[in-house]
Amino acid sequence: MSAPDAGVEAEIARWRAYVLGRGSVSTADADELEDHLRGHLEHLVASGLSEDEAFLVAVKRMGSQSDVAREFARQHQRRLWRELVLDGGAARARGGLAAVLGFGSAAGLAARLGWALGGGEHPQDGFLLGIPLVLGVVAAFLWWRRGSSPRVLAAIGGIAAALASLGLAYPFDGATDTAVLMALHMLMAMWLTVGFAYAGGHWRSHAARMDFIRFTGEWAIYMFLIAAAGGALIGVSLAVFEGLGIDIADALLTWVLPLGMGGATVVAAWLVEAKQEVLEAIAPVLTRVFTPIATLAVVAMLVAAVASGGFEESRESLIAVDVLLVVVLGLVLYSLSALPPDAPAGWTDRMQLALVIAALLLDLAALAAMATRIVDLGLTPNRLATLGMNLVLVANLAVTAVLYASRTVRNGPLAPLQRWQTRYVPVFGVWAVTVAVALPPLFAFA
Repeated sequence: MSAPDAGVEAEIARWRAYVLGRGSVSTADADELEDHLRGHLEHLVASGLSEDEAFLVAVKRMGSQSDVAREFARQHQRRLWRELVLDGGAARARGGLAAVLGFGSAAGLAARLGWALGGGEHPQDGFLLGIPLVLGVVAAFLWWRRGSSPRVLAAIGGIAAALASLGLAYPFDGATDTAVLMALHMLMAMWLTVGFAYAGGHWRSHAARMDFIRFTGEWAIYMFLIAAAGGALIGVSLAVFEGLGIDIADALLTWVLPLGMGGATVVAAWLVEAKQEVLEAIAPVLTRVFTPIATLAVVAMLVAAVASGGFEESRESLIAVDVLLVVVLGLVLYSLSALPPDAPAGWTDRMQLALVIAALLLDLAALAAMATRIVDLGLTPNRLATLGMNLVLVANLAVTAVLYASRTVRNGPLAPLQRWQTRYVPVFGVWAVTVAVALPPLFAFA
């Protein structure tokens, strides 16, 4: 990376002066801390952030390595945000309010188009067209905001068009199992396309993939908040208009809901980019709160499975287990993304190790139940897709458990765990595309 611009260099100098001025840090220690700060800055810029935005995030991350650095971040983050982003960086960055409104409207219309197609005799068409179009618009927004090359936009458009065309071309007879499976796995494949746009095309970069994992977690949080507020507003609106004797249920269902959901995907992406200091501060707290809760839930399921004889008789339980395993993996990934690579091991890592081991055992129990159901009842699209996804998850969890054990026992670095997870991301993409493309014709679109 070339040398930071004068504004960021001035902020680095201010940061260094603050660290040295506290008297508890030697010049040699300050040099080492500055090297780490510049390393974070370089990785963040390589992942697509502007230098101003990268400096904000890098300063925040340095708080885990030094009490003095943490105090600087706490005292100066509001001023830095205002000076570097609102007054300076945002003025130079693409993707302002006009772009958010434009891309958000396009995403809403894409969702409405999918909704309209899904309202006829073939409801699966709404999902098979709407998913790639809506997420394609999100990817295009990130491409625009980051000023990436036209080749990145061409790749985004090509993938979205290919998946949408394939979904509409497949001769599904209603909302069959393979149609639903294709829609779900298209969602996963298209989200990785969003990651390609987020990375500005630098998808091979370890730092870019880890930043996208962090982006995914924060995007999901904002989407949940928007959905909760939107749901409450829709509920109040229904109650008020119903009391007035006016029926607006159809209008809300066919217009407001799809337009709002589609537009929210872009707004959430913009909020993650524009308000990074908000969730950067609460991400470690969220993982520390939910890791013990998730661990208890997984252990309770294991105990219940042993006491009741397993999951073979309950298809619904297996589905719930798969959902929980995905949530667990997401929690682990989000926790890893919130820490710098050289963070020391602590009690949080031990809790994560317990969670991963419990999830691995639960996954193995689920795999045994799936194998039994396939032998007894035969192979179906749902069973094959679920079996494959669990195999993908069990491989990830097994290696993650080994690396976490090494970290907690030997106080090893975090970097091997982060590299393993970022290198494994394409495996999910390959599996998603395989299911979406190959499974429907393999089972005659049933």
